[in-house]
Amino acid sequence: MIKRSIFIDCHIFDGGFQGTRTYIQGLYLEMIKNKEIHFFFAACDTGNLKSIFGTDSNVTYLKYSSHNKFYRLLIDIPRLIKKNKIEFAHFQYIVPPIKNCKYIVSTHDVLFLDYPEYFPKKFVIQNRFLFGWSAKKSEIVVTGSQYSKSKIEEHFNVNNVFVTVYGIESVFFESYNKQEVEKSVLQNFGFKDYLIYTSRHEPRKNHFRLLQAFIELKLYQKYQLVMIGDVSINDPKFDTLYQSLSPEIKGKISLLNKVSFSDLLLLIRGAKLSVYPSIAEGFGLPPLETAAAKIPTLCSQTTSMGEFSFFGNDFINPLDLDDIKSKISQKLDNYDAEYQSNLSNFIREKYCWKSVAKEYFTIVDKF
Repeated sequence: MIKRSIFIDCHIFDGGFQGTRTYIQGLYLEMIKNKEIHFFFAACDTGNLKSIFGTDSNVTYLKYSSHNKFYRLLIDIPRLIKKNKIEFAHFQYIVPPIKNCKYIVSTHDVLFLDYPEYFPKKFVIQNRFLFGWSAKKSEIVVTGSQYSKSKIEEHFNVNNVFVTVYGIESVFFESYNKQEVEKSVLQNFGFKDYLIYTSRHEPRKNHFRLLQAFIELKLYQKYQLVMIGDVSINDPKFDTLYQSLSPEIKGKISLLNKVSFSDLLLLIRGAKLSVYPSIAEGFGLPPLETAAAKIPTLCSQTTSMGEFSFFGNDFINPLDLDDIKSKISQKLDNYDAEYQSNLSNFIREKYCWKSVAKEYFTIVDKF
């Protein structure tokens, strides 16, 4: 028997892959198993949503009439919520001004307020207001870490923030033949014996220091460096260093964007080492995903990533180039299959979408 209803704004599914898309997909593929709730998924491309979430009796797809974000927030969403008499509506970061039901907002981070030097001034000013206003207008604010919870409460003076960690997709834990993967990577990409960093490019992601470490350790003599992710904010320091390199060294460095998920998974599995030197994160999924795939992983220990205490000696100080260099050298020379397997199993248990969905439902059920 249907007791409750939730509207989910899925406009992000009309574009490319982003972290929020992975979050919504992982969470609600588990949530829709609860037949006491009716779920209303809304986007312009409802066919795409249907291919992801299926055709269960407690799932309905609602079509936006415009791709324009202002029209969506001001007209489309309030109209659809009112027409379908929906109880809750779930948004990412920003909620509509016209409120026809209870609001849930996922505020994944407010890093732009603690590290404004890494963000455009317009972005900081605009989102300080919009994120804070949305948090105050919502009954429930959810975020992925205790770090983000404390910062949201501090900056916006709210006390309705709940933590639900993010899950890791089961495909990262699947078994694979390392030699076959390496052969496939070599055939399709020309990469062999490489370090990998998966993250969009912007200054706080610290690609610059990883590139420095790769050069100063002269790893290009034996290894390649593969960086996967679109450029969000240009990093002049990285660009200057990269352009100064000889053609021979540049040939050992690959900057990839618009990578499909299947290719991303293949490239992760084929890597010798994953390095995640980001300076600031609201959560930090990529190092969990590479460790889940049993790839040796070095992870930054700052902000929310400090909560990944199980990385232990594999933590790095993202602001200390010598520490990054030392840890890379140690990790490349010491592969421990048993350790990687145990770490993968631990992450599987701790970051499970089934558990996340259960905790999320418990929070919603209080309201």
